[in-house]
Amino acid sequence: MPAHKINWPDCAGRLAAALTREQLHPAVLAWAGVKPARRGPWAVAFSGGADSLALLLLLWAHWPHRREKLVALHFNHRLRGRESNGDEAFCRQVCRGLGVRYFSARWRAAHSGASEAEARMARFGFFERKLRAIGCRVLWLGHQQDDIAETMFMRLARGSGTVGLAAPRPLHAMHDGRVHLRPLLTLKKAQIAAGLRSAGGKWREDATNAGNDFFRNRIRRTVLPAWRRAAGRDALGGIALSRELLEEDAAALEAWSADLYFPRGDGALDLRRLSGKPRAVIRRALHRWLLARPEAAGLSRQGFASLLASVEAGRATRHSLGAESFAVIRRGHLEFERRRPARVLKEGRQIPRRSN
Repeated sequence: MPAHKINWPDCAGRLAAALTREQLHPAVLAWAGVKPARRGPWAVAFSGGADSLALLLLLWAHWPHRREKLVALHFNHRLRGRESNGDEAFCRQVCRGLGVRYFSARWRAAHSGASEAEARMARFGFFERKLRAIGCRVLWLGHQQDDIAETMFMRLARGSGTVGLAAPRPLHAMHDGRVHLRPLLTLKKAQIAAGLRSAGGKWREDATNAGNDFFRNRIRRTVLPAWRRAAGRDALGGIALSRELLEEDAAALEAWSADLYFPRGDGALDLRRLSGKPRAVIRRALHRWLLARPEAAGLSRQGFASLLASVEAGRATRHSLGAESFAVIRRGHLEFERRRPARVLKEGRQIPRRSN
């Protein structure tokens, strides 16, 4: 049945009966129950797929007092021709049926060889611009348990720690005051699809998900089915629990390192307070110190590991942070030092200063 012929309010009501409010992530439910959540609009990232459609319908049904302040955001990547335009038209029809405000944009810089990272950056760039334009600080996203598994396998391949492996989070507070919410992390994709079918809902399928061009697709199509068969149990539920525990551990380590992070007025870090502490705590304190210095943004993983080893040992040394600065350890403190400019002789020749 075409989207414009579906009674979307009825569909939302039936889906809400199948996927009750209590089945959504408790951290998101707790957030939605506090006073700040009642201010301003709620924006939903709406692709037209099963997950984002279910999210929009459940928000509409479970929070009826928020319906007038719901906003759907659709980004047309323009990578699948008529299919991409069909997604955009579908999303518009669903929002019209629900009476939800709808905004869309098209990727002007789209190209056939676009990577997952490029497409994601363009999509979230649109979300951020539109959120600012409409005065919204809340973005709802439709990630579910299958996404947790895919993300964790992808990040394991590149050697992520607890912070990276704890993604995607149910409640992610951004540095600028925005918040990303993912209430469906307690549900599997199969549960969501079954709920939509029983409610009489239709959704859009992205044909590129059936290919193996992207790393996430290869994990979804090859790795996860074999892993779930080998596990012989609810592997998705297990990895979702692991994600929760990793998030708890990451938060505890961040809090511990923050308690020990005492830079002087000039920004030098007192390493004596970190002496003898677990490496995970020292690592986070060092990350915090480096984040305050934009000049260190290009420090490589190997460079960070070398600096971390020196900080643990507390030995006096100097590490390059790039073309313009050093990290210097002396007298029990980690200090930031700018490179001195080269000396210039009368005839104009430059003699670079020696660095350790």
